[in-house]
Amino acid sequence: MLLALDTGNTHTILGCINERNEVISTVQISTNINETAYEYAVEMKSIMELAGIDPKGFEGAIISSVVPQINVVLSKAVNLITGLTPVIVGAGVKTGLNIRLDDPGTIAGDLVATAVAAKEEYPLPAIIIDMGTATTVTVVDAKGDYIGGCIMPGTGISLDALTRETSLLPSIDYSAPKKVISTNTVDAMKSGIIYGSAGALDGVVDRYIEALGGKAGSILATGGMGRLIAPYCRHEITVDNRLLLKGLGYIYRINERAKQRGTGKRGR
Repeated sequence: MLLALDTGNTHTILGCINERNEVISTVQISTNINETAYEYAVEMKSIMELAGIDPKGFEGAIISSVVPQINVVLSKAVNLITGLTPVIVGAGVKTGLNIRLDDPGTIAGDLVATAVAAKEEYPLPAIIIDMGTATTVTVVDAKGDYIGGCIMPGTGISLDALTRETSLLPSIDYSAPKKVISTNTVDAMKSGIIYGSAGALDGVVDRYIEALGGKAGSILATGGMGRLIAPYCRHEITVDNRLLLKGLGYIYRINERAKQRGTGKRGR
């Protein structure tokens, strides 16, 4: 069993991945840049045990993080509860992915992981929408190369800014309004957030498909808001909330095979 950590700006998801690279269980904790390794270890151990997961039952661990200042802390926390030294996705880690960016070293680990999973599991070219604190739309082309993407404010950030900067607008949830052309303030805000986000994604996807020669093999959505916004897009979008964790599983095993070849050992 493999332990995979997806650390975002707001939450860290811990996933258990089996030998077939299936995510069989996940738990979530808050991401806190002020916590120590021991505090993270206590939280991880407690929540795993509540979920019936044995922290000592893992054979490997891997971390993808968009909060680099806590990578060392997370690594130590994982080591404290599992006895393992995790792989941290970044420079020097093999991914099996050709990254065609101006500076490949600047790509975040979460974007690499989702691209690897898309390449392994879905028809190409693939357009990948990841809706977390920020929304990213990235592309793996027909050759399986990562060719770039865009970054937009996340849906939550947009809603927070709207309610914070306008005195008369209330806080709302993320449910859809009763109708697109809304007749009250709350529904009008919901319409703007839901259909505005969906329209922005449709616009970007349209331009990407044009740039790809008129066809996408798959359009994927992941991240906390992906399942909420994707149904309101005009494009057919496959929601895969475990895409990133599955990508981490593939990356870990690529590096394990490389290590075994280097030591002359045969993998299973």
